[in-house]
Amino acid sequence: MYSPQLLDHFEHPRNVGEIVDADARVRLENPACGDILELFANFENGCIREIRFRAKGCVPAIACGSMITELVAGRTWIEAKAISRSTVEREIGGVPEASGHAVQLACDALRALLGKTRLND
Repeated sequence: MYSPQLLDHFEHPRNVGEIVDADARVRLENPACGDILELFANFENGCIREIRFRAKGCVPAIACGSMITELVAGRTWIEAKAISRSTVEREIGGVPEASGHAVQLACDALRALLGKTRLND
């Protein structure tokens, strides 16, 4: 049902936790299913120096939170903004159709996080 990549990110999530003094932070919730994803980031020289996440929800929601942090860590604002839903889906090894909301939540949280920075000016 779930890809090996998705299960790996669920069982061994990367970049878990909060950054207390984060340059930017967001909390998004999917009201339809109750999944919650928080992203925290620090930036340096136009790049995402550190990114962490906290998630509450289904297996794909937790895995996609982990994956999105791996995809953007060390990248510039422009590179991070270019990461699409299809990129996340491909890198996580796909998700069942009923779990597409988890990929969308991760992408929406990333967009919201990037929107809170001054790097986009």
